[in-house]
Amino acid sequence: MLRTPTGGAGSGTATEGDRLVSIGTVLNQLRDEFPEVTISKIRFLEAEGLVEPRRTASGYRKFSPQDVERLAQILRMQRDHYLPLKVIREHLDALARGEQVSLPAPGRRGELLDGPWEQDGERPTATRIGRAELLAAAEVTEAELTEWESFGLLAEVRGGGYDAEAVTVARLVADLGRFGLEPRHLRGVKAAADREAGLLEQMVAPLRRHRNPQTRAHAEATAKELAELSVRLHAAFVQTALGIRLQ
Repeated sequence: MLRTPTGGAGSGTATEGDRLVSIGTVLNQLRDEFPEVTISKIRFLEAEGLVEPRRTASGYRKFSPQDVERLAQILRMQRDHYLPLKVIREHLDALARGEQVSLPAPGRRGELLDGPWEQDGERPTATRIGRAELLAAAEVTEAELTEWESFGLLAEVRGGGYDAEAVTVARLVADLGRFGLEPRHLRGVKAAADREAGLLEQMVAPLRRHRNPQTRAHAEATAKELAELSVRLHAAFVQTALGIRLQ
């Protein structure tokens, strides 16, 4: 349930008793609930006028508890309700005026982003979003999406539209781009992920073909667990390699 923010995006103020913190501290506070949030994401939300931290004389950002709560509200509305920033801003402005805000029921699209499967072992069918919806949700331009598609980083699914997970991919590609990683650099990452997915698919394919619905459901649960372990292993490999090279 959303709490009414004490100030809008334009206030940039904190009461005397508030403890101002750095953007790194804000990141640590948010990551328990939003593990994928990045400093680039926080800066982007600031650039869009959704939050306005104070600035020190040296230009460093300082965030109040109200700023942190506002960021959490924004991230929740993106994650749980799949709302574009324009709509989120309108909701927050309404809350700041003391108005009641009605949000779409969480679950359908929020669940799609997390990738759950039905109990009978079949993937949900209503997982597609349109191109305009993808652009709005991922906050990217038509030119960026077209370029990423040309490098095979994103593609429409059979029958048209995009899988909801495309939003996550687009956001991550955009975040990496802000650090100078271009689509051509990420083709190898996509190819490795495709090979990895193929390997995991081979492991659960016999269970998915089983006639027993419970066995098929077990196949999807196993696939999800394997995917999570694979992602953790990949992250460990990257961190280990970086640690070795930076020594």
